[in-house]
Amino acid sequence: MFRDIIKNTQAMVGLTILLIIFIFALFAPYLAQNDPVDVNPVLKFKEPSSNYPLGTDNLGRCVYSRLIHGARYSLFIAIPILFSLAFISIILGTITAYYGGLFDKILNVICNIFMAFPPLIIVLSLVGSLGQGMINIAVSVVISMWVWFVRVIRSYVLEEKNKQYVISARISGCSDFRIILKHIMPNTMPQIIVYFSTGISGIILMISGFAFLGIGIEKGLPEWGAMLSDGKSNLYSNPQLLIYPGVCILLTAAGFNLFGEALRDIISKEEG
Repeated sequence: MFRDIIKNTQAMVGLTILLIIFIFALFAPYLAQNDPVDVNPVLKFKEPSSNYPLGTDNLGRCVYSRLIHGARYSLFIAIPILFSLAFISIILGTITAYYGGLFDKILNVICNIFMAFPPLIIVLSLVGSLGQGMINIAVSVVISMWVWFVRVIRSYVLEEKNKQYVISARISGCSDFRIILKHIMPNTMPQIIVYFSTGISGIILMISGFAFLGIGIEKGLPEWGAMLSDGKSNLYSNPQLLIYPGVCILLTAAGFNLFGEALRDIISKEEG
């Protein structure tokens, strides 16, 4: 598969974008020229210069430094959310789909209840109860989204468990644990990886959307969605304050989508 990824132009474009974003996120303190939260009204709307490559915003903060640090907030919130969703959905989705019965029916009822409410409503309610903060917004997003991921994983396992090789393994005396671990999980994992690689872009967009609305992220932090919110009042006088973070969000989401879709096509060809 690794060779197929290297040969796939779409996958390599997506990986290149993601690599650049991750480099910015990991080395933000070294790449940023100024403190991203340092306010200096004297430098308000300063033109781009050697000290401020992309100029300053309405509070005199370095736009370039804020964008670089913004990669950290977007990725370092989205990735833990993704791993939490993966952990919950893989365990619950696999167990309930494989064993079925009362637990599966109860989980289906819970999923239906959660899915009746838009994630935004659930997040608003939880953030209102838990308060602002990156940990609280991460917990709220996980609680609002886990049922959607469980449903998808459950469908993958249901399809796989009824295949002939699983039935043969069960007849030959393999334990349920061995069948799940050695047979079902390896065969469903490629689909799961593709689903989560495309799903992370949706999580990033969701976090940025909440930050734009002032939900979860503390005011003043250099998060891309929050930067969009700060810049909307200067749309006509300084549109670049919206363009820069908007492009960063777009590129990050596009990178994950391009790679995820290319990975899906590669896996489909291998299965075919």
